[in-house]
Amino acid sequence: MPFSAQQAAARLEPTDDDHLSLRDFKRIADLISTEVGIKLPPTKRLMVEGRLRKRVRALGLASLDHYGAYLFQRDGLAAERTFLINAVTTNKTDFFREPEHFDLLEDRLVPDLIELRRGERKPLLKIWSAASSTGAEAYTLAMVLADLLAQRQDFRFAILGTDISTAVLEQGVRAIYPTELLAPVPPAKQQRYLMHARKPGMRPEVRIVPELRRLVHFARLNLMDTSYPFDRDVDVIFLRNVLIYFDKADQEKVILRLVSHLRPGGYLILGHSESMIGTTVTMRQVAPAVFQKA
Repeated sequence: MPFSAQQAAARLEPTDDDHLSLRDFKRIADLISTEVGIKLPPTKRLMVEGRLRKRVRALGLASLDHYGAYLFQRDGLAAERTFLINAVTTNKTDFFREPEHFDLLEDRLVPDLIELRRGERKPLLKIWSAASSTGAEAYTLAMVLADLLAQRQDFRFAILGTDISTAVLEQGVRAIYPTELLAPVPPAKQQRYLMHARKPGMRPEVRIVPELRRLVHFARLNLMDTSYPFDRDVDVIFLRNVLIYFDKADQEKVILRLVSHLRPGGYLILGHSESMIGTTVTMRQVAPAVFQKA
């Protein structure tokens, strides 16, 4: 246990006045930068403290100062590493975020990919959401592809969602979301692909239908790993609004590793705030933030 029974009896609830020492914040920032690639400048200190207070309470510790001591003076880091990464990493996500990418996927990219493999009967298209967070992007892809499949019926698809946070991956597997989060989903798709649960006194929630859940798989992945244990014939990789948290050298390494998993003619889709400038990857830009492997 990280604290004695006496300490537990006397512990105080952490408050907004409770802060990490500058030394402990720097240690945490260095750890996250080294292991995850995400930079945490001093301006992120209050954000990090806010996210860690819940963890401090869960451990029964008196303050963020005690949490820092637990991590770095009482050898708690090994046991706490996953929880720390889950708490600190940013997991902003929405259904149909930057929707023009999904329109492009449906109208142009998937038809072109099927044409490239016209010698195959119902080719399996592999789509990878490489920073899937709670699964909103992965399930958006599933909705779009399921609708397209219903129209043309000449392909199959499978979707992989990966993230470093085990907490958000668990939510992706459950596929249960607050109703308001699904507001961007077009009404017809809501009707086809969402199940509503309304329990008295509880926040309204929806769940993705089983037919889509079976086509989406989730796995933990640290983009800073030197290799990724996944297929090397992926058709489309989405890595949107993630590289902005990495420095230039790490951005390039991540892109190079991801591109090595694309089949020739496959696509890498970044966020609109990101670009391929400064990388050594030779790819053809086919639309804003969308690149095709030769």
